[in-house]
Order: sequence, then structure tokens, then C-alpha cells
Amino acid sequence: MREEQHPTPTPGAQDEAGAAALRAQLEQSLAEAESLRAELEETNRGVVALYAELDEQAEQLRQATALKSRFLSYMSHEFRTPIGAIRSITRLLLDRVDGPLTPEQEVQVRFVQTTAEEFADMVDDLLDLARIEAGRLDISAEWFEMVDLFSALRGMFKPVLGNDRLNLVFEEAEGMPRLYTDDRKLSQILRNFISNALKFTAQGEVRVSARLEEGGEHVRFTVADTGIGIAPEHLASLFNDFSQVDSPVQRHLRGSGLGLAVSRQLAGLLHGSVDVRSILGKGSEFSVTVPVRLPQAPAAAPQTGPEDAAPAMDASESTSAMEPSAPAESYAPLAR
Repeated sequence: MREEQHPTPTPGAQDEAGAAALRAQLEQSLAEAESLRAELEETNRGVVALYAELDEQAEQLRQATALKSRFLSYMSHEFRTPIGAIRSITRLLLDRVDGPLTPEQEVQVRFVQTTAEEFADMVDDLLDLARIEAGRLDISAEWFEMVDLFSALRGMFKPVLGNDRLNLVFEEAEGMPRLYTDDRKLSQILRNFISNALKFTAQGEVRVSARLEEGGEHVRFTVADTGIGIAPEHLASLFNDFSQVDSPVQRHLRGSGLGLAVSRQLAGLLHGSVDVRSILGKGSEFSVTVPVRLPQAPAAAPQTGPEDAAPAMDASESTSAMEPSAPAESYAPLAR
């Protein structure tokens, strides 16, 4: 039988078929590239629009923040005059300048006085926050001794102590180096910590201490109490603005919820940080850690004698930056 023979493709036909296949692949690749380019352009337009929207929102946020800071500053200044008048009048009444008071009248006047002091504390905290957010709170660093700082704090809290079930103890700061920082800002942080500790500690002690951190470049101030403590779920939000722990004691002892937030902001200005540890029902430990010397501080502390060494803070300085004052009968004499 005769075999059927197929014609063999010529080299020219093979080349033409290969070229056609390549052209088809190229056209497909070009179509895919065009589709990707169109998608990329659409995505870029969306990104540009998103950035424009974010810029607009950021500008609106900056304006709102500036407006809030101006409002808080204006409001705080305007409230100072009537608050000062109320506090002056209550002092005159309690001093019996215009005549005696009945026991019930004295109770009512003291209530007005306490409320005015709480209002003044809140206004001071709001003003501090407004200044910090606006970048108008200046840092005035000086060399000072921690012994002077503790002595001033001891003098400030001595008048509000009166219950023999609670002691306020300042550990000796001997052997500690001199600090170069803003002593008034540091004192304000510690006042807030001590005031809160006294307010939420019915008996036991509130202990204030200082120690050098490892390396000797930072010092850690701690205020530890034997009070009601704080539940773990509340610790993370303690230093937020207007944050307060929801408890029967907190509802009874009113406050602005700004003292710890101001303390955190002030610690940041001092290149430091704040921290809290607490066990519910056993007590809390608030601390602030700051550098021994602020950046760009003098290389060494100046040598001064007793006649020219300035105290960290005069004991008579206003305590208006503290959290709302606790009743005078609530605390025991200071432990020396």
C-alpha cells in the first residue's frame, strides 16, 4: 500500500507563524499594561484626593485646637476674679470680721469655701493645659537641692494634716545630687501625686521618696500610699484628660480629673515620664522620672554656700495647683 505523504512546512512559513504568535502576545501584554496604567492613575487620583482631604482636616484640627486653647485661657482668666472674691469673702466671714456666725452658718460658709477652692484648682489645671497645648508654658531650670524641695512640700501639706491614722512621710534625700530642672514644675507634679494619695488613703501612710536610676543620669520620685488602690483596667487611662476612676470614694471626693493629665504633660516638658502601679484595696505608687540635668544644662552645678543657696520653693507659695483640697481633719501630723 502506498503511504500518504504530508507536505513539509517551509522555513518561511514557520517564521511567519512564530511572528504572528509573538504579535498576539505583545498585543495582549500592551493591553494588560494599559489596563494597569489606567488603574494606577485612578489610584493616584484617589491618593491625591485623600491627602488633600487629610490636609484640610489637619488644618481644621489645628484651628480647633488653637480655638480651644484660647477659649480655655480666656475662661480661666475670667473666672479668677469671681473665685478670688468668693474665697476672700469666706475668709472674712470665718474670721468673724463682721460678727459671729452660728454653727450652721459656719458649716455653710466652709462648704462655699471648699467649693471655691475646688473650682480654683480646676481653673488652674485648665489654664496649665491650655498653656502647654499652645506651647506657652516656659521651663525655667535652676540648680537646687532635693532636701529643699522636700522641705517646701512638707511645709505646704502640714496645715491640712490632722488625723492620727494617717502619716505623710518624706524620706531623707541625703547623698542625692543636685538637680538642674524646673523645680516648680517638678513640685507641681509631686503636689498632685501627694494630694491624690492623701485624698484616697483613709489610714496608714503616704511616703515620698527619691532615688537615682541605674546610670545616675535620672532620678525617680515616688509617692506610695496604703489607700484604696486602683483596678488594673483603669490604670491605662489615669493620665488622660478628665479621667476619673468610677468608685464610691471618687464620687464622694470630687475633682477635675485634670491633675494627673497636667502632671504627665509637665513631666514631658521636663524630658521625663510618669508611671503608676497599684493593687486594688492595698494602695498605689505614682512616680515621675526626670533627668538629673535637663539637656543643654551647665556642665557642673555651681558651688554655693548656705547664704546664697536658693530653696527649691518657698513653703508659702500658693498650693492652688493641687487637686481639690481634702478636709483638714482627715490627716495626721507630718512624720519628720
